[in-house]
Amino acid sequence: MSEHRRKPPQPQEGGRAAARRGQSGLPSGRRAAPRGATGSPSDAYGSGGEESTYGGRAAARRATQGGGRRRAPDPGRGGRRAAPGPGGPGRGRGRVEDTGRKRIIDYPRAGKYGWHRWVPSWKLVSGLSLAFLASLVAIAGVGYALVSVPNVQLTATAQNNVYYWSDGSEMVATGGETNRQIISLAQIPQEMQNAVISQENKTFRTDSGIDPKGIARAMFNMARGGDTQGGSTITQQYVKNAMLDDQSQTVSRKFKELFVSIKVGASVSKDKIMEGYLNSAYYGRNAYGIQAAARAYFNKDAIDLDAGECAFLASTLKGATYFDPAGAVNIDSAATPEANRKRALRQQQDTLDKMVEYGHLDPAERDKFPDLPKIQNPRFNTALSGQIGYLVDLANGYIVSHSKETGINQDLLQQGGYSIYTTFDKKKVKALEAAVKKVSKENIDPKKRPTKDTHVQFGGASVDPATGAIKATYGGVDATKHFTNNADETGAQVGSTFKPFVLAAAMTWGVRDPDLGETQAQDERTVVSPKSLYSGKNDLKIKNYDGSVWQNEKGEEWLQENDGKESLGDAPKYMIDLRYAMQKSANSAFVQLGMDVGLDKVKEAAVAAGLREGSLAGTGFPSFSIGISDPSAIRMAGSYATFAASGKQREPFSVTKVTSKNGTVFEHEVQTKQAFTSKVADNVTDVLKTVVEKGTGTNAQLPGRDVAGKTGTTDDNKSAWFVGYTPQLSTAITMFRYPDDEKIKNRTFLPMYGTGDQESIHGASFPSEIWHDYMAEALKNQPAEKFPTPEDIGEVVNAEPTPSPTPSPSETEEPSPTPTPTKGKPEKSPTPTASETCTQWWKCDDTTTGGTDIGGTDVGGTDTGGTDGGVSSSPTASPTDDTRGNGNGSGGLFGGSTG
Repeated sequence: MSEHRRKPPQPQEGGRAAARRGQSGLPSGRRAAPRGATGSPSDAYGSGGEESTYGGRAAARRATQGGGRRRAPDPGRGGRRAAPGPGGPGRGRGRVEDTGRKRIIDYPRAGKYGWHRWVPSWKLVSGLSLAFLASLVAIAGVGYALVSVPNVQLTATAQNNVYYWSDGSEMVATGGETNRQIISLAQIPQEMQNAVISQENKTFRTDSGIDPKGIARAMFNMARGGDTQGGSTITQQYVKNAMLDDQSQTVSRKFKELFVSIKVGASVSKDKIMEGYLNSAYYGRNAYGIQAAARAYFNKDAIDLDAGECAFLASTLKGATYFDPAGAVNIDSAATPEANRKRALRQQQDTLDKMVEYGHLDPAERDKFPDLPKIQNPRFNTALSGQIGYLVDLANGYIVSHSKETGINQDLLQQGGYSIYTTFDKKKVKALEAAVKKVSKENIDPKKRPTKDTHVQFGGASVDPATGAIKATYGGVDATKHFTNNADETGAQVGSTFKPFVLAAAMTWGVRDPDLGETQAQDERTVVSPKSLYSGKNDLKIKNYDGSVWQNEKGEEWLQENDGKESLGDAPKYMIDLRYAMQKSANSAFVQLGMDVGLDKVKEAAVAAGLREGSLAGTGFPSFSIGISDPSAIRMAGSYATFAASGKQREPFSVTKVTSKNGTVFEHEVQTKQAFTSKVADNVTDVLKTVVEKGTGTNAQLPGRDVAGKTGTTDDNKSAWFVGYTPQLSTAITMFRYPDDEKIKNRTFLPMYGTGDQESIHGASFPSEIWHDYMAEALKNQPAEKFPTPEDIGEVVNAEPTPSPTPSPSETEEPSPTPTPTKGKPEKSPTPTASETCTQWWKCDDTTTGGTDIGGTDVGGTDTGGTDGGVSSSPTASPTDDTRGNGNGSGGLFGGSTG
């Protein structure tokens, strides 16, 4: 373009229009200076006010994207840089500098404005994705190369755990005695292989060995802090079982399992994987591997297992704690023998059905196994005979049930290597066992009285009130012969030993005023004194607090029967105070007292003392107050220890410390709760002292020592208890008849009429004798301590006026003032809650007929002729099952819905 055709300069404000003209090839109004003519480097950024000949933003983008690439000057444009315009420096729109460098990653994107700068280009996304995938492949390759196929032979052992008595001496070393016994696949029945394939991994023969969904699920559970789930395929489970060197639940561990599983699936035959899995799996009962399991459950070699036995063993792989028919309540209260048997049968039958469905079992053969096979006693280690097996179970149960504190789960405990220091006192354990054997040998003779003395069992536990430490237990004749721990959970109802909780509730919250509405009556209560009067009449009609007669859902009334059908007190109202009612174990008085307080408050008192809520029967029946619940001996001893400690409740425990090669793993810390005020607890103790001094518990007297306790007998004489304590030790003894033979279906507790050649068994007889003999030995050489003197408490409820005598000329006497019950505040302010309604004795209409004449019997103490009231059953069906255990599995030491 010639010089003479150039148009006059355009105004500096031309801006974008000028840029567009420059891009379109039209005269821009300025001649571009030759490259480098402007001199200053800052001109490249527009600081001199000149306008790029590239023209506007698009030109700037092209310049930036051009990077360091140089291009020849365009003669028509007069070079790359424009000379300053007439407006001088600073008036141009600026330009992007061509620095000569190109960014490897264009992010944020150059030449983009606003949010567009932060949107990555498809090239960037593609590149990063490829780089990420390449990294994963590299990591996977390295991981695959570094891991090795596990060798079951090298992981076939477990270490012993060593248990110590409370004095530090060794009790027993156990846990590692059952090692895996490796056998070949040819020695494993095809039915066993088919059972695990049908139940665990039906595509085992054709799959790659890993389950991506299962792995993702485990990762997700770990991310949210939950428990990880095991491998979903048999290959993954085999790898998990074989990697005993590391049982941590971490992401790195899961990745390692994944790589090993991939390598095993790619390099090991399916038969070898199956052989390794069945030889490394844990079947419960310390049995690792199918051969050890066959011996532990059936006492036979694996090759001799039939399809039913194989299907059962396959069920134990899902968790032997919940499928071993022997039960495992020491680990989880839900794992009762009855519940486990039902679960195992259901799982076994499901496995057999699937074997038929997948073509692994002939339907006719399957029909031969409608029930569980005969399973032997779970203990075969002679080191666990006598009481040792029960003690080890209690210690293990405590460790596993408190795994959040101990950091030890079932798998880690089975691997062993721990030193476990228990609370058990060796001398006390021997003394308790000796006391039971002495009474049993002298009185129980199944050969002489086969229909009366068979299936007789005892249980017992002793707890230190100062700490909650379990000092001794009696679980049965021998842990290798009788594998249910009678100290931990039996299902035997506790009878009248429950009455102290009714008294504690009456002294804590008080009775409700029958003249007030339900809501107001909950708030305004009268705290009860032991001098309060209640009717001891036999066949007392129980009423609600509003004066109405209590009725069940069928409209049936309740007549409360006393032991021996005896009315206590003077006619016509048979008034007796609560101290005497406890002393003679009058059912009628305590059933009505429980209704007056409210059965919800009675239950609350029992739980506060230390009983598991799940072991308590429903509060819909008046007989709740006289012991239709079935806590364990350990829990009963612990709850009475709360009274011995002036209301301070401490959880029973069996392990003080656990150590390993790495040092201390766990150490127990005693925690104390104030369940009752000292005034309430000490008054309960003072009342229970009279039971031993001149009531039904005189057999438990220890000369020179303060003793408090209570006898208990249940309906139809099916169980008998004595629970008592001194300031230093609280002990519970139970006796019942229950068949030990699991072949007997629908087993129930049996009556004890005639047992031991006695008319009936009651808490005042054999249980109190055992208690006395044991405590005399256990407290030998210990100083005799006194219980605290109780403070006066509460008001005299239901006091009757004393009649004034007729004065004679020779004698005058002022009438005694009439005690008037006054409203008192509860020992602690109760939270108003809904509860069963009840009434005071004076509302009773004893002339009205109706109801059902039920109620327990117990002839009472032999020394005094006292009575030990039994549990009364419901006018309709019994509120609780009469089989061993109530199905809730919460009466044991560590089980239950509250702990």
